[in-house]
Amino acid sequence: MNKISALFGSMVFNDAIMREKLPNDTYKALQSHIDQGTPLSMETANVIASAMKDWALEHGATHFTHWFQPMTGITAEKHDSFISPTAGGGIVMNFSGKELIKGEPDASSFPSGGIRATFEARGYTNWDPSSYAFIKENTLCIPTAFCSYGGEALDKKTPLLRSMEAIEKQALRVLHLLGKESVRRITTTVGPEQEYFLVSKELYEKRKDLIYCGRTLLGAKPPKRQELEDHYFGAIKPKVNDFMEELDQELWKLGVLANTEHNEVAPAQHELAPIFASANVAADHNQLTMEMMKKVAGKHGLVCLLHEKPFAGINGSGKHINWSLATDSGENLLKPGKKPIENISFLLFLSAVIQAVDQYQDLLRVSVASPSNDHRLGGNEAPPAIISIFLGDDLLEVLEAVQEGKTEVPPKNRQMGIGVQVLPDFKKDTTDRNRTSPFAFTGGRFEFRMPGSTTSVSCPTYMINTIVADALMNIADKLEGSSNIEHDALNLVRDIYQNHKRIIFNGNNYSEEWVTEAERRGLLHLKSAMDACPHFTDQKNLDLFERQHVLTPVEAMARQEILYDEYCKLINIEALTMLDMVNKDILPAVLIYVKDLSEVVQSKQAISEDVPYEMEKNLIQSLSAACDSLYKKAITLDQHLLEVSSMEDTREAAEYFCQTIIPVMKEMRVVTDELETITAAKYWPMPTYGSLLFS
Repeated sequence: MNKISALFGSMVFNDAIMREKLPNDTYKALQSHIDQGTPLSMETANVIASAMKDWALEHGATHFTHWFQPMTGITAEKHDSFISPTAGGGIVMNFSGKELIKGEPDASSFPSGGIRATFEARGYTNWDPSSYAFIKENTLCIPTAFCSYGGEALDKKTPLLRSMEAIEKQALRVLHLLGKESVRRITTTVGPEQEYFLVSKELYEKRKDLIYCGRTLLGAKPPKRQELEDHYFGAIKPKVNDFMEELDQELWKLGVLANTEHNEVAPAQHELAPIFASANVAADHNQLTMEMMKKVAGKHGLVCLLHEKPFAGINGSGKHINWSLATDSGENLLKPGKKPIENISFLLFLSAVIQAVDQYQDLLRVSVASPSNDHRLGGNEAPPAIISIFLGDDLLEVLEAVQEGKTEVPPKNRQMGIGVQVLPDFKKDTTDRNRTSPFAFTGGRFEFRMPGSTTSVSCPTYMINTIVADALMNIADKLEGSSNIEHDALNLVRDIYQNHKRIIFNGNNYSEEWVTEAERRGLLHLKSAMDACPHFTDQKNLDLFERQHVLTPVEAMARQEILYDEYCKLINIEALTMLDMVNKDILPAVLIYVKDLSEVVQSKQAISEDVPYEMEKNLIQSLSAACDSLYKKAITLDQHLLEVSSMEDTREAAEYFCQTIIPVMKEMRVVTDELETITAAKYWPMPTYGSLLFS
């Protein structure tokens, strides 16, 4: 066994370990519980807990924790040791089935959106056996769901698990109607690409905005950015390569299938992509990936920035979610095959996605809504805020042929040659990777490119699962009782395409022409998070969530409230940080420069009236005027913050932040960036873009 094989999953209580450590009847009972939902007895849970504890102790663990994903977007954990006292002052190492299945953390300080009253502070964590337990820093981590005292979901994982059950149920209905009765399980598979920036820790610690906000609130453009496109896929710097090597090692120990890593487009930007996994596991692994990125970076004198737009004027960071469906026999339900026009199963599932995305554009936009992602969407290779589907010319031709009643599409020569004899010919992909499309078919999967780099995989995935499940339910309802499934299925594909083809666009999503065309088609253009969030609780969406048993109306409204509250808090922190930087750092530094320039002028005047000082005088005037303007804008911003602090309605406050406070902050940035360009480097009080991006 090679080194990587021995390392991979060494800190995971995975299937191989369970087969080895658990009695056969216990292992089978657990698998039956996972696959079929059969009850898990406390006796069985005790056996599993004991084996899990013994394995954890063998690997140096001293504590255990229920590892969950509250609505903060990051993970949470409360550590308890395995020790229990014995008579005579000794201890014994214990871990029971009850402790494995249920935990009781204090839920009072987690976002609840009004679900939980203060006197109902207790919450419950519930073991998720479909995601393996693992050891992290001498603690056994047990993946769990998290709910309130009243049973409402207070986390990101629970809706995802519900949505996976919903889409499996409806997908099985469709497949069984098509005669594929041997299929018993459907898995949502996800491969989340993770983009991030690495900057010097020493420089990072000199920027309040990076420390408090995760992004630069101000900063003039450096002479060079990404114009030369020399960073993308370029040779990886030694210090970054060292970071990537250690990150791989740590992730592989945890069973994370970290696979592809490279330099991204912007300077100091990079990407890591895993191999596909079930959606639930992929969500857990991505949370671990982000955590490990930050920890490992610190060991190398670096800081990992996961914000969607740490630097203005260059690419932001996204988290492209590659989504598909697979059967228990390994069939990819979104794989077209050699003759997609004859692949009824593929055409139905493709149609379901088209219908779902068209009907619920608003929910997909809501799933990626945040003030940080607002900075990213619409430029520098990030897709715009208008939802559309890219299918590629081949699939579009297939759907057009179905609509016209054709049964064949002319074959195309897919072999490519570059014109050099020594290079072998190769097969061309049937799809193009349209980098401007929000929701693109990229061969066997759809790539949702709108999620930001900090976004939890769970939310966009449960949205996709839910809307597609509903479309599949509609398809199954219409096909049940059919005496000619193939004929009726093709007619249904034809109808769906005709009714929802407005959502399909293969062109340039950045063009102004597309904005006009999208409006003509009746597509939504929800430019900001505040434009999108109100749609979360549209009645059609509440009905959808309830129909598919993914969110209750109370849970949906709570999530909307949390989005508003988070928006307010994030912008408030940014505004306060900007005021702090302007009042305590920038204005004092520039005024010292003005003072020194004034002394130069006085010195020149003392030498002779003929010594010119026009340059210093003009510079003093420019700096003084800019400082005066900046000071007045800072007063205005402070007044706005005082006004918004008295607003009790969270949505009203969020809209005020969006419409009133952010514009003032943008105005202040223009002035500070101008000051940076005309202030001598030794006076400027913080590292510049040039030093942060190219150090």
